[in-house]
Amino acid sequence: MSASPIVSGDVKTAENRLSCAMVAGESSGDLLAGLLLDGLRQRWSDLKTGGIGGPQMARRGFQAWWPHDKLSVHGYGLDVFLRLPELLAIRKRLKTRLLQDKPDVFIGVDAPDFNLALEASLRAQGIKTVHFVCPSIWAWRGERVEKIRRSADHVLCLFPFEPALLARHGIPATFVGHPLASVIPMQIDQAQARGQLGLREEDLVVALLPGSRLSEIKHLAKRFFETAALLRRARPAIKFIVPAVPSLHGRIEQILRDCGMADQVQLVAGQSHAALAACDLTLIASGTATLEAALFKRPMVIAYNMSWLSWRLMRSKQLQPWVGLPNILCGEFVVPELLQEAATPRAMASEASSWIEAIETRSERITVLEHRFTELHRSLQGNTPELAAHAIEQVLKG
Repeated sequence: MSASPIVSGDVKTAENRLSCAMVAGESSGDLLAGLLLDGLRQRWSDLKTGGIGGPQMARRGFQAWWPHDKLSVHGYGLDVFLRLPELLAIRKRLKTRLLQDKPDVFIGVDAPDFNLALEASLRAQGIKTVHFVCPSIWAWRGERVEKIRRSADHVLCLFPFEPALLARHGIPATFVGHPLASVIPMQIDQAQARGQLGLREEDLVVALLPGSRLSEIKHLAKRFFETAALLRRARPAIKFIVPAVPSLHGRIEQILRDCGMADQVQLVAGQSHAALAACDLTLIASGTATLEAALFKRPMVIAYNMSWLSWRLMRSKQLQPWVGLPNILCGEFVVPELLQEAATPRAMASEASSWIEAIETRSERITVLEHRFTELHRSLQGNTPELAAHAIEQVLKG
């Protein structure tokens, strides 16, 4: 990757030329980076890119020197320690390559544990650095704000309150909108989604989303399916749908058989947005999917369970009483959270039954929730590719 030197504050030698290195980890980072590449390509027609990325980035002409799933690790358990030597070796090789052939800008997309240290090294050598997605310093691990200040010339934020928070620590930042708020429509066509999934308009539908990682399936899927079994005893006509990546289908099918629910749950490949649009209620693992459910204006029960060590470490660094994004962004428990030992099938079924009763009677609880989620949706909207590209251009102009 050949650099385009920055001369007297101008993004040149050629006005439409830019060399950009990027690192995105996991599918969510790949999606965000793909949107960012759209904006960069629109601003700089001669765009040269390379680094670590996935299929969404590749479709935009990105050259992946390593695939994005190399960075996919979860929690603090054995998986992280076993993968650490490999991850450190990749980061060292990547840093060497980028320092030998300096890009105009390096953009680390999420994956803060990998990217921030790399950004700090590159920035110390005069390379402009941008971090896309503010680490959740407002929720946990607040000490990372110092690492962000050392590492990033600028931070692109998905939530509107984050730039002011970072500014208090001397970190320039820009709110660029949350891409999900533009992808998910304000008004949801539930009937169309049900038709797409073979469900009837009059069905009572619960979407079960126990996570997209194997470790999450290991800790949560059985609890979710046992909860479904309890709900079905009270309401035999209830329909359950599980959207999951195809690579996890075999494991999920085995757990369904073990729970005696293999014939009672509809398992579909992907289609999480269709499932959330079609459902009346979702039982969902804590994570970005909970924000998606909020943007679909769906009642939910958030649950999570992880290894004992990961849980203890996370709790010691937690800064807020909430874990689910809808609750964090609303600043209160608008939906229930059942975490670790509290995430029992009986407790989850109880919370789900409470929502079902509210849905069936169309109580004020549903109206209030839909209003809160609609306001949240509006607050997150923005043209992410355009806003992000503009912010990066200002960084390059110095």
